[in-house]
Amino acid sequence: MSVVDAGLLIVGTIALWGGARLLVTGASRLAGAAGVSALVVGLTVVAFGTSAPEIAVSVEAAFAGRGDVSVGNVVGSNLFNLGVILGLIGVLSPFRVAETLVRRDALAMAAATAVAAVVLLNGAVSRLEGIILLALLGGYLGALGVAIQRASRADDGHPDTVDDGATVPPLDADEETPREIRSGLEGGRVLVGLLLVIGGGRVLIDAAVGLALAVGISEWAVGATIVAIGTSLPELVTSVVAIRRGDVGIAAGNVVGSNVFNVLGVLGIVAVVQPTAVDPAVFLGIAWLCVLTAFATVVLATGRRLTRLEGIALVTLGAGYWVVSVAL
Repeated sequence: MSVVDAGLLIVGTIALWGGARLLVTGASRLAGAAGVSALVVGLTVVAFGTSAPEIAVSVEAAFAGRGDVSVGNVVGSNLFNLGVILGLIGVLSPFRVAETLVRRDALAMAAATAVAAVVLLNGAVSRLEGIILLALLGGYLGALGVAIQRASRADDGHPDTVDDGATVPPLDADEETPREIRSGLEGGRVLVGLLLVIGGGRVLIDAAVGLALAVGISEWAVGATIVAIGTSLPELVTSVVAIRRGDVGIAAGNVVGSNVFNVLGVLGIVAVVQPTAVDPAVFLGIAWLCVLTAFATVVLATGRRLTRLEGIALVTLGAGYWVVSVAL
């Protein structure tokens, strides 16, 4: 069984990498063609698409009566997104943060994390609390919708320029191919990329959990570490590929958008589908997440630049949680 799981880990990783390349390429080109910034695309299509594994795993765990795995996955995934992914972005490619990310999205992430902390204070998530979380997510998406319309009007006539200064390849670069056909091709690329990312993430998660349980790791530790890291690999792969392509807006937006979606959307869906109680260990996890979120928000807001040193600090804080979590 271990050999099979190891093989599935490799298959899942390959699917993730291939899907991420298709997703980032298609999304960035569609963004340029539509006059929508790469940051907005990262906060919506890419962020929500790469959060799909979190939904699938958390809901499945809740139905199976494994609330610790379900909630631990949400908390651990957000810690991984901020501590490892955003930290690696800073280490590999220090960048100046788009003003929109600071003013609206980083603050939305901080507020969403604070709300999740309040919800989890009693060690359980009720159906009513789940409905409230989903309503807050709806409000955030509404704000993004307004932002997309404003970005389209502001960038009219300059569709190839995005918030972070990156240049997106225009769809009409190939004059021999009709624009409508190229749009369809890029849309198909995004869809196939999302399917590969979601499928690859699920295969990898199942294999990782199988290996972890075989060596006797607790359910909370599995949810907050192995499962959380597995479900966050799509965000990691997508962000790394985006950085290599110079699409820092997609990479940063992917992290922030995924964190908002996880604490409001994933936790909300889990509570509505199956209200659940969690292990007291959640208090350490959510407290650590609040500290890391506050630090990341301040870093993004101060000077609006993520430096290499700040990236190293984020990675250190994120890694520290898993060391403590497994030790306990």
